[in-house]
Amino acid sequence: MGAGEWLLVLGEEQIPLPDKLPDWDYQMNLTLRRTVEIDVKSLRVGAGLASSAPVALAVVWTASGSGLRAPGYRMTLLGQDEALCEVEVQIPGAELGGRLTLETVAVLDSHNWNSDPVAPRRAGSVLWRDRHDVLLQGDAPQFPISVIDFAKTSFPNDAAWHVQVSGNLFAAAMGGMILLVNERNSAMVHAFRNAARPRAVDRAVLSAVYCDIARTMVEHGLRSEELTEGASYPEGTLGATIISLVERLFPGVSLVELKLRMDQSPAHFASELRAAVRVFEEID
Repeated sequence: MGAGEWLLVLGEEQIPLPDKLPDWDYQMNLTLRRTVEIDVKSLRVGAGLASSAPVALAVVWTASGSGLRAPGYRMTLLGQDEALCEVEVQIPGAELGGRLTLETVAVLDSHNWNSDPVAPRRAGSVLWRDRHDVLLQGDAPQFPISVIDFAKTSFPNDAAWHVQVSGNLFAAAMGGMILLVNERNSAMVHAFRNAARPRAVDRAVLSAVYCDIARTMVEHGLRSEELTEGASYPEGTLGATIISLVERLFPGVSLVELKLRMDQSPAHFASELRAAVRVFEEID
């Protein structure tokens, strides 16, 4: 087996798929490609299969953030000793989140009636496997994003974005958070459109938005009576998301101390948040 590296398709370009896509957002659909050379004959011989046994190459993707798992590619190889598969997987951004796992497998494609007791028999038996993980969220909280015309809302027409965090901490995180982007602001729209390969100006916009998201989430949590030391929230809830963010931004600092800082000097606490997020740090 010879599996080429995964490539991320960006318009007319293809780049090696990195281990992290920290600027990914839910509006960014992923198109991924790789080439896989399969020595089908050796696979059959090694598994004790007959020379006519059908083998299939398949790709299955799993997203930890959404909990979804789905097939992305499949090709059946009949009567071939060798094969070259040009794999392409397209995944809607709305179905992703968290860690994306890509499993490329060669499997037995139908029941094997071979009498060899050590040969695989069930359709779907794995003959070869390759796994690749991509962290989509990086260190940033990921929001459902909607691009709308603020002139048709109660928000100021010239506002570039609006971050909304609401609901109790035991509610699903994705149901209680949203980032609204004003379609009239071209810099904002272009920044999110270019999130996979941002220019310097795009990185500045994304950094500012991330800072505001972090501030809104942290302040929402600290204002909630539900957020207490030692409180446990199920994975995927708003509380678990906020706790994870707070621990990254303020390691070793108690929630009581953070609540006091925010209540006693909100302006100073806002500056602490900007420092913890390191806003604009990676701008060239």
